[in-house]
Amino acid sequence: MAMNESTFSVLLEDLKSSNETIRDRATRELWRLWFEQKGMIGLEVLRRAQLLLELRDFSRAEELLNKLISQQPDFAEAWNRRAVLHYIQGRYWEAIADCEEVVRLNPIHFGALHGLGLCHMALGNYQAAIQIFRRALDVQPFSLENQRLILECILKLS
Repeated sequence: MAMNESTFSVLLEDLKSSNETIRDRATRELWRLWFEQKGMIGLEVLRRAQLLLELRDFSRAEELLNKLISQQPDFAEAWNRRAVLHYIQGRYWEAIADCEEVVRLNPIHFGALHGLGLCHMALGNYQAAIQIFRRALDVQPFSLENQRLILECILKLS
């Protein structure tokens, strides 16, 4: 990643701030950096794939993302978008494989960690889901959504 390491560590710290405004800004900024990792062309392909996904044209969206991934295998957000596409279609194991690739490329990708947890939850792997949501909380400790999902998994296990 050509992204500045110190920028990242500042943003990561900001995710842990008690100030919601600071956290929200850092969250938006990280998403922007992830989407723009490969410049405007990469961003444009992600936008087109998102539009196709919203139109429920899953096969064309997947074609676009497959091509982008084969051209830019280190583009974490391309893998993440394809994971979302798989998840929406209930293809949880494929989504898990893509999320795991995102996290390998970008260990702090809270979006992919969240998605990974959702996939394990959907498959009834509540113990695994809890561990992953906790990893997401290490990055984004104030995420009420992940806290709620951990409780939901704990209830399913009891």
